[in-house]
Amino acid sequence: MKVIDGIGSPGIPGGADAVEDDVFPCDPGWVPPDALDLICDAGAMVAVFTAERYRRVAAYRREALAEAAGRGRGLIDVVERAIRLELAAALRVTEHAAGLLITQAQALEIRYPAALDALGSARVTERHVQVLIELLDPLTPGECDAVFAQAMVLAETEPVGTFRRRLRALIDQTRVETLPERHEWALRERRVFVEPADEGMAWLTAYLPAVEAHAIHGRITAIAKTVTAPDGDERTLDQARADVFGDLLIDGTCTDHPEAARGIRATVVVTVPALALLDTPTDALNGGFAVVDGVGPIPIERARELCGGADGWMRVLTHPDTGAVVSVGRERYRPPPALQKLARWRAARCMAPGCGTPADRCDLDHTLAWEHGGHTALTNLAPLCRGHHTVKHHGGWRVHQLTDPAHSGALEWVSPYGRRYTVAPERTIPVFTTAAG
Repeated sequence: MKVIDGIGSPGIPGGADAVEDDVFPCDPGWVPPDALDLICDAGAMVAVFTAERYRRVAAYRREALAEAAGRGRGLIDVVERAIRLELAAALRVTEHAAGLLITQAQALEIRYPAALDALGSARVTERHVQVLIELLDPLTPGECDAVFAQAMVLAETEPVGTFRRRLRALIDQTRVETLPERHEWALRERRVFVEPADEGMAWLTAYLPAVEAHAIHGRITAIAKTVTAPDGDERTLDQARADVFGDLLIDGTCTDHPEAARGIRATVVVTVPALALLDTPTDALNGGFAVVDGVGPIPIERARELCGGADGWMRVLTHPDTGAVVSVGRERYRPPPALQKLARWRAARCMAPGCGTPADRCDLDHTLAWEHGGHTALTNLAPLCRGHHTVKHHGGWRVHQLTDPAHSGALEWVSPYGRRYTVAPERTIPVFTTAAG
């Protein structure tokens, strides 16, 4: 704000403080910032100052290393520890936190300067750059170069949770050629171990293939929901899961469970290019790979095994070139209507801004309510977790589906403050047209 001296200013003989007219907009349509605008402004300032802190931490480390080298201190590990200790003492944090800050500062300055610039311009948040470093650092330089540009686009447009999921998927696509070898190596490390905890408790941890892990969790969740359904059961879902887990492993058969809970089996959704199921490899496999919902890419050989007809596996087959859904298997316990399967498969997650709840744990909501004339159609169905389902109907938000080809299946959420947020589904369903002539 520019202030100019006038006449009769209080406390200043012969002067008056007047604000130039161009400081405050005189347009009658001008709207002052609301409370959320001010919060966003504060968030932008946090990002700018965080970037500056990273730059200063990197500069501090360089200067400290140069000074140590000038004094003839050749033990780099000791010098690095001394640098970390001093930074931790100055910031009043643990040495672990200080070391992490130094590592992130180095990564941003040396390997990801574009991400540091984006943070300094408040185009991304600190969590975005931390996720970027975490997921890209294990890659080879070639793999990192292949995904970095798209990773930055995602970082500048997506909430942190969605950014993490989509960046993981992007990395998986880039590394899919080496997936069978990497999976085979990791498979050798499978194990189960117990870690003691306080109050007579312990952690039982299993490191095993992700498909089986998700299948186990899905099954005990389904049984837990069934056994807690009767009135009077006050256990939380987590408590019921733990009880079911113990019952199944210790007793083998659970006669104490109600009849409705018996016979429940795991359900896993496998998406795979149709021609990939052939025993003979084809050119159509180039660029194609199998995906398990909630897990990510799996080796084609494993996909063939899962799609071989075993009960409990829902098979979604796609066209090898377009990705179009050509068949949805119906081999699963209590199969829901095909429309529900397709809507959940398309979204994969709760369709609220930033939510990562899997679609199979969500309500399938009529975007335009049935009582208001909404149709039971793919263009009017989207999975919402129970909390966001309640907010949609009672929280002052307005939601509608975008049906134009560029946003097929996306939801636009309009907040009580009038802000608009677009949430795209994880997958798209192509629209087929008849070829001319």
